Amino acid sequence: MRIQINTHDTAGDDDFTGRVEAAVGAGLERFAAHLTRVEVHLGDVNAGKHGPADKRCMIEARPTHHQPVAVTHQAATIPLAIDGALEKARRALDKALASRTDHKGAPSLRDNDLR
Repeated sequence: MRIQINTHDTAGDDDFTGRVEAAVGAGLERFAAHLTRVEVHLGDVNAGKHGPADKRCMIEARPTHHQPVAVTHQAATIPLAIDGALEKARRALDKALASRTDHKGAPSLRDNDLR
């Protein structure tokens, strides 16, 4: 799983990018075998103004053999926006990839180790 960080209207040095990559990697690690790439877009909604939810994090996960899954979360700070977007991404990926892991409450034959 490759993680790509894009920033718009926010400061993004190498240390910041590394922390975001680590947080996204840890937050989506159980889906790592099913994802080819994860794009994270961070931005400031109000540009220079301040507000209660002016930081935005959009995560687009690209599962193999499925359509991309995109979620967005806005919060007061970048870390809170990332945490909220990761929670939404986990729920969306659980739903999108459920056919690979669950079949009527039992493990899917598609994930059988005997293939």
